[in-house]
Formats: sequence, structure tokens, C-alpha cells
Amino acid sequence: MESKTSSIRAIAQLTALAHPRRLAVFRLLMRRYPDAVPAGDLAQALEMPASSLSATLAQLRQAGLIRQDRQCTSLLYSADVAGAGGLMTYLAADCCRGRADICFATLEKDPAMPAASPRRRTVLFVCTGNSARSIFAETLLRDMAGDRFEVFSAGSRPQSTLNPFALQLLADKGHDTGVLRAKHISEFQGEGAPQFDFVFTVCDRAANEECPPWPGQPVTGHWGQPDPVKAEGTDAERMLAFQQVYGALKNRIASFAALPVDTLDRVSLQARVDDIGRIEDAPA
Repeated sequence: MESKTSSIRAIAQLTALAHPRRLAVFRLLMRRYPDAVPAGDLAQALEMPASSLSATLAQLRQAGLIRQDRQCTSLLYSADVAGAGGLMTYLAADCCRGRADICFATLEKDPAMPAASPRRRTVLFVCTGNSARSIFAETLLRDMAGDRFEVFSAGSRPQSTLNPFALQLLADKGHDTGVLRAKHISEFQGEGAPQFDFVFTVCDRAANEECPPWPGQPVTGHWGQPDPVKAEGTDAERMLAFQQVYGALKNRIASFAALPVDTLDRVSLQARVDDIGRIEDAPA
């Protein structure tokens, strides 16, 4: 009976993912996980009419692939990782009869599995402009744990120069800014690019954008922060916005740098990274 129930559930989930629109919504929510995203943001990011999105969300919920939560008067949606995990377990254990090593033989060797000896792990931070948030993250991790991590940052639509408020804040905090520059994400794709162990998005817009899968199946995380570049007001008020983002990223990166990455398996690493994404920021 349990096997039949699992088969029925898996068929419903595979059917739900078989439509391009539903697959696009599910993939976006997986990229944004553990965030819960308003329906309006999903519609805007995917350029999808509200009526079509409503039906799409209902089908994905019914299949057990996404969750719906209410915050005051707003409905928020997030990926149901337990539901999706159940589908993968069914495919590996039932359809593949436990021969996951054969069924998934096309996947490259997992770089996030514990290494035979400690090594520097490669990390990429991505945002849209690569002028503030990802630059903060790159600098913080390099200064906290540069002996254990080789760190890069990039933007999907990078600015030509780094934001002067971001540079001033980093300099005031004692960071070396001489090595920093804005970079396009294409520098880290294709032949000769580093193979990353971890890829983090630090803005919602970058996480919403479709990106080719990273070689090697790195552990991914979304630690979205508001864009301080868009802050308005006096210079002091604008600098406060940069300080808030810097502090929020510092808390997350300190937690990440403290992880025993050489002794955790991939599942444990991904769970820890997701937990870091749930850290609540203290009021400024």
C-alpha cells in the first residue's frame, strides 16, 4: 500500500513539473529557498499573469512541491524541500531499485563531499550590480577565512565601478579594497573558470534570474539583502543602509566560516547553509 501511495504521489509531482510554467516557478522558489516569496514578486520575476500564476501555485501546492504561508494579509510561497526530497528518494529507491550510482552516473563528482585532506574551498557570491552586497561578502569571507576559502564575487549586470559608499565603509572597517573590482558572472563560466564548492546569491533579483547549472553541483544558498545603492536621503542616511547590509552579511558569513566544512557531508552542509539564510537580522 505504501509503495502504491508513493507512486501516486510521485506521478502527481512529475506531472506538475512537466509543464514549463510550473517548472519555472518551482525552480525559482528553489533558488530563493529558504525565502518565502510573495506571489506578486513571482509574477514579476517570471513575467506571468496573475491568473496563470494562481493556477500554477495551486497545482504545485497540491502536488506537495511548494508551501503557502500567510503573513498578515499577504500569501507567501516557498519550496517544499521535504516534498521534493521525497520525489528524489522515490526515483532513486524505487524506480532505480537502489542503484542510484548507475541512474545518476551522469552527475559529476560532488566537490562538497569531505576531501581526503583539507583544502581551500572555492566560493562565489553573486548579486546584480556587483558594486556593494557581493563585494561586502567577498571581502568579509576573505578576511575572516581566506586561508580556507578562495573567494570571488560577480554580478549578472555589474556596474562599471564599485559604489563609493561601499568602498568607504570597507575602508573604515579596515578592509583592503585594492583587489576589488566589478566583474560579470561570465568570467566564472565556461572553460578555464574555477569549479566552485559554494555559490551564494545575496540579492533577490539575482536569485530570480535564470542561470545555467554550475559545474560540479556546488552547495548553493540565498542570503538576500536589500540593495543599499537604492537608499535615498542624506549621505548619513544612505551610509546607514550600507552599514545594515554589511552587518547582516557579516553575521551570516561568520556563521559560514565557523562550519567544519571538511567533516560535513553534502546534505549536512546544505542544511547548515539554509539555516544561515534564516538568520534574523538585529534592528539597526
